[in-house]
This record gives sequence, structure tokens and C-alpha cells, in this order.
Amino acid sequence: DHAQPMPLDYYLWVIRDDDHTIVIDTGFDTAGAAKRGRTLLRPIADGLAAIGVQAQEVQDVVITHMHYDHAGNVPLFPKARFHVQDAEMAYCTGRAMSHGHLAAPFDAANVMAMVQRNFAGRVVFHAGDDVLFPGVTLHHLPGHTLGLQAVRVQTQRGPVVLASDAIHFWANLQRQTPFPVVADVVGYLEALCRLRELAPSIDHIIPGHDPGVLERFPAEPGTRDIVRLDLAPIARGVS
Repeated sequence: DHAQPMPLDYYLWVIRDDDHTIVIDTGFDTAGAAKRGRTLLRPIADGLAAIGVQAQEVQDVVITHMHYDHAGNVPLFPKARFHVQDAEMAYCTGRAMSHGHLAAPFDAANVMAMVQRNFAGRVVFHAGDDVLFPGVTLHHLPGHTLGLQAVRVQTQRGPVVLASDAIHFWANLQRQTPFPVVADVVGYLEALCRLRELAPSIDHIIPGHDPGVLERFPAEPGTRDIVRLDLAPIARGVS
């Protein structure tokens, strides 16, 4: 119910096997938290280090979309290639940003940082659905932004879809109701259908901001804010 308060949590994800370590989104920093009135519980580099990932060594970062809470901290990853949809870079550097409603969730400094990395040869562009590595695919799901991409990962419990802000909450999918920050309502609703096609159940679809993610999945030992999405949920959702 958009008339009621709804808490938001902010996540990034790590995909790894013996051959690759991929970071999905880069969050925001202390300055970004202060600017937006958000609480930063754990700096991004510290969270990665807690699971044995050194940000400065990461080779591949997927940016699901360029909103401030998904595309900050770019300098933390000096060796990384950044995977972005063509449509997202066109969106956040073009005519749409002349409209305050659409521009508000972007941070111009983050956008410029990505443009600079493009000139440095460190942005990999994707035009629609694509294979990133065996078992890891990108899926263009415009709606919330025009170039949003989800990431589908083959795990021991089947394919898990990191939906990012294709849905902020599981309720967006269950109720077929868009989050109110949306660039294309029709595209958003079509993206909900795609999510259902990409995953075997709602428990295999991970929303971008639902606090229930931390309740539904098992935590890494000794932590409360790091969970394992490749393991079966400890509390089941509603289809």
C-alpha cells in the first residue's frame, strides 16, 4: 500500500565459483547516505571483505541500473569491467534527465564516473539479454528505468534471479503493482511477466529492497546482514 510506510533495505550481491567473482551493483557511500537521509549499516568494501572479496581485485561488476543506490562506489573497483545496458547509459545521459522526477534517483557524479570509465575502455555494453559467463545471464527488464537488467544465476537450488528494482518488494510481483518510481509502466508490467518466466518460483526471485530477504534466507555464520541465496529459504514466500 503506497499510502503506508514501507521500510527499504539496500543490497548488493556477489556471484562466485572457482573461476569467477562477480559483484552485482555497488551501493552508495557515506556521503551518498547523508545526502539522501539513508542509514549506511556496513560500508561496501567492509561487507565484501567479510566474505573474502577484496573490492580492488574484482574483475567484473554488473550495474543493474544507474540509480544512486546501485551505482556508487565505482572507484572501489579499480580493476573492474562494468557491465551496463546500452539503454541505461542512453537513458541517464539523455533527454529524460531534463525531467526532475526521472532524474531525482540518479547522482550526476556517479553517471559521470561511468562515462569516464567508458572512455577508459572499462565499460562493457550489452544490448538486451546476454550471457555473461556460463550459468550467469543478463536480462533486460525495462520499466523502473529504461535499461534495468536482472541477473539470472544457476545455483545448487536452481536458477536464482537477482531482480534488482524490476521489483522493489515481493508485493510488487504478487499484486502486479509497479513501484511508484517508474519510467515505463507498460514495460514494468511486462517485466513482471518475464520474471515469472525466468524463475521456477517466487522464492527464486530476489527483489531489490525487500527487508524480508534477510528473514527468508539463511545468514552467513556470525552475521545478520549477509545471506546465502544459493541455499533453500528458511521461510517460504507466497506465490
